[in-house]
Amino acid sequence: MPSAKPSAAKFAKVAREAKGCTRCPLYKNATQTVFGEGPIGAPLLLIGEQPGDQEDLQGRPFVGPAGKMLDRALVEAGVDRTQVYVTNIVKHFKNEPRGKRRLHKKPNRYEVEVCKIWFDQELAIVRPQLVVAMGVTAASALAGKTVTLSRLRGQVIAFANAGNQQGMVTIHPSSILRAPDEAGRHAAYAGLVKDLKLAVKACAKLPTAA
Repeated sequence: MPSAKPSAAKFAKVAREAKGCTRCPLYKNATQTVFGEGPIGAPLLLIGEQPGDQEDLQGRPFVGPAGKMLDRALVEAGVDRTQVYVTNIVKHFKNEPRGKRRLHKKPNRYEVEVCKIWFDQELAIVRPQLVVAMGVTAASALAGKTVTLSRLRGQVIAFANAGNQQGMVTIHPSSILRAPDEAGRHAAYAGLVKDLKLAVKACAKLPTAA
């Protein structure tokens, strides 16, 4: 069986290259590139839209409010985050300064497409059994077309724009925080936990990467 060291070295090289990325203008208004993190060979890969304010400052994915919501859901779904690879389709925080605050702005199609080169390399190195796309931006980028989450949730699908990688879709944990009331937040959170549990079950049935 080949050593894992070459993959680890390749991962480090790609992460270093991503740090200096200027492929789109988003780097100009961000603190740093936020690359993915997690073990190479992780069976499950979670991908969101882009880093937020805290992720941009700390240089790590899903460490802000949405990340804490994701951590809670992972625990409830019986998933150890340290065994999952977590990343975003866009590696810089797209934001609009508003006084002392920086407001999140949705990345456009061009920004998603030019940044996807980094995820393609992450996917080739990590080689997960299953990719869970969290939110419409990530799901649509991997599907290669606009995706309606409600139609695809709970299904294992092939992501055509990611080499037909097996995957599932769910909501982005930030959408739970935006729910208008407690009942809405509870329902959205329960849905995320349910989707993560389904992903674990689906992952167990899929063959491991050769």
